[in-house]
Amino acid sequence: MTESALTPTLQQVAHRQADPAWLAASREEALEPDLPMVDAHHHFSEHWGGYLPDDLLADVAGHDIRATVYVQCGWRYRSDGPEPLRPVGETESVLAVARQANLAQRRTRVAAAIVGYADLRLGEAVDEVLAAQVAAGAGRFRGVRNSAAYHAEFRHGVLPRPMPKLYADAAFREGYACLERRGLSFDAWIYHTQLQEVFDLACAFPRVPLVLDHIGGLLGVASYQGRQGAALQEWLPWMKRLAGCPNVVVKLGGLGTAVFGFDFVGRAMPPSSRELAEAWRPVFEPVLELFGPERCLFESNFPVDRSSASYGVVWNALKRIASGASREHKAMLFHDNAVRVYGIDLAAA
Repeated sequence: MTESALTPTLQQVAHRQADPAWLAASREEALEPDLPMVDAHHHFSEHWGGYLPDDLLADVAGHDIRATVYVQCGWRYRSDGPEPLRPVGETESVLAVARQANLAQRRTRVAAAIVGYADLRLGEAVDEVLAAQVAAGAGRFRGVRNSAAYHAEFRHGVLPRPMPKLYADAAFREGYACLERRGLSFDAWIYHTQLQEVFDLACAFPRVPLVLDHIGGLLGVASYQGRQGAALQEWLPWMKRLAGCPNVVVKLGGLGTAVFGFDFVGRAMPPSSRELAEAWRPVFEPVLELFGPERCLFESNFPVDRSSASYGVVWNALKRIASGASREHKAMLFHDNAVRVYGIDLAAA
């Protein structure tokens, strides 16, 4: 019997795409326009209204985005050949479009680092896929993301729904061990109800750098809709435990993802960066306190986060949240940590 037959009432949490006119009204002058930045998390895709390098380069105007990190979303896989190697097509496609974008301008090094996909449940056999990804990335392939974002009450996202407790699976962990041998990092995308799985994984492989995406997936939908306080009470203790794992860093951003429960796109007019900052601050500040500026990095999560505001307004909101930080700490949060975690070579042509 199929999963859909077993759970016929499973809720679909859909992404709400911003209207172009709504986005056009979301414009502000860049705050701290000379602050060097790395966008630590974005995608290219025909999903979410479409987003390609020209869109990204138009968005970064006004902010000093020196480089970006591309993170997998199932884009342009190979259409033939061995199934395990088909995700290499995403890295090949990203490299091709990024090279073209970078030849046309030198201000922003698009996709200076690439986080791709390899099915770690292949176990030891995944090493062949990792070797192919590293080769395809031509010096930019830095890590792997396998989404484990699963909740019994709903579905969400453009990626296939993962099996429950993916990160505890024996075959997955056998494949995960290959990351250490290849010097690759791992991006974890989960919901806050799964943070123990991330904690156990980080403890089991302390030499693999683990990047927790989108502040640990604090839910605001299904049974958590309108109950952010309850979600925070579940989320915070596990974030405290994760802060004790020196191999874990956290991306601050991604709150435009529908599962967080912020419905800014449903408003007649987009929010200002000040409004966004006030809405996001209660979530970001505990992470900054627990992990410190040395282990946090800001991300745009575009184009997904266009459901919050335009690219420039989202970055203004993040700058407002960090406004009390020292110059040294701002450098870490907006630039240096991403360069270190993803091994970005800003001097590369």
